[in-house]
Amino acid sequence: MTDLFSKFDPIIAQRAGLLATGITDPFGLVMEQVISPTVALCNGRETILLGTYNYMGMTFDPDVLAAGKQALDDFGAGTTGSRCLNGTYSPHKDCEEALKTFYGMDHAMVFSTGYQANLGIISTIAGKGDYIILDIDSHASIWDGCKMGDAEVVPFKHNDIDAMEKRLKRIPEGAGKLVILEGVYSMLGDIAPLKEMIAIAKRHGAMVLVDEAHSMGFIGPNGRGVAEDQGCLDDVDFVIGTFSKSVGTVGGFCVSNHPKFEIMRLVCRPYVFTASLPPSVVATAATSIRKLMHAADKRAHLWANSRTLHQGLRDLGFQLGTAEPVSAIISVIMPDLERGAAMWEALLHEGLYVNLARPPATPAGMTLLRCSLCAMHTAEQVQTIIGMFERAGKKIGII
Repeated sequence: MTDLFSKFDPIIAQRAGLLATGITDPFGLVMEQVISPTVALCNGRETILLGTYNYMGMTFDPDVLAAGKQALDDFGAGTTGSRCLNGTYSPHKDCEEALKTFYGMDHAMVFSTGYQANLGIISTIAGKGDYIILDIDSHASIWDGCKMGDAEVVPFKHNDIDAMEKRLKRIPEGAGKLVILEGVYSMLGDIAPLKEMIAIAKRHGAMVLVDEAHSMGFIGPNGRGVAEDQGCLDDVDFVIGTFSKSVGTVGGFCVSNHPKFEIMRLVCRPYVFTASLPPSVVATAATSIRKLMHAADKRAHLWANSRTLHQGLRDLGFQLGTAEPVSAIISVIMPDLERGAAMWEALLHEGLYVNLARPPATPAGMTLLRCSLCAMHTAEQVQTIIGMFERAGKKIGII
């Protein structure tokens, strides 16, 4: 009998070899207590958090917590139903209204996760006979949405404007076309040249979907993301986002100005056949989204943190994923998985948690340490973090 787990043997062997060195499992960390958006108790000691997506530090905001507690009392723990059945409560509609106001768009649709938003929207709007043109470094949820929808998938080299246009030119005349881009790519923390790419997509008659998961709340004058920052948000047909980053809770969404968008509530299977989010979750999300509309000071502080950390790590001699700080993500490239894991553990012993990222999540087979900054990190914490990297890097022999 064929063992269906045999296909995972190379990964099992790699993981076993890594753990045999005595290293802490970098993918099994347990937080015993979260003290604040920037500090948690890990392995019995206070640890600075530099590996969460809590970009705007909303997880402990008093207004957000109060909204969740009130909704828990008013509506109970969950809906036990799909949005199309008994799963739409007033907090769900309120959350969608908050999203429409935040983006200045006509329609908003809330999903149970950001992954599900990509899966649902992409698989529903692009099907057999249609073409999806997407960046090769797109998130797994985007690729899975393409696979589920049965459209013809045409990838192009990461952030390569010419490569994207060449592929658009090869698509048959009259075929349905969807270009999928991300504002911030989560591994390296780099941004897309959306303005140029969207202009080309429109010239070729394609619709455009932009995933702004890692930029919402932070990038752009109003925190609407890279498309707003580059002045091309009005040309985007669909914006996908998540509540599990800057919003500080869990869930996903799509906003759009397309006049027929509301039909998605009846034809999008991951929306129709999934229980809706608990009312307490969407109540926290709606409150957070409305507060993010007035968070210019927080955005400015987060940008300052990003510039300081990027400069500090570069001055120490670390290889970084971007030449300049362009998002809240600072990626530190490691020589290989073994030394990357050793560096991760050395930082943990210093009292710092970052993400160890490895293939297939990372581009070009690289191993990196991903640092995700928070607007609640103090200037003093950022300097402490730089010192931790210096000591750990010298200990492992990376700098």
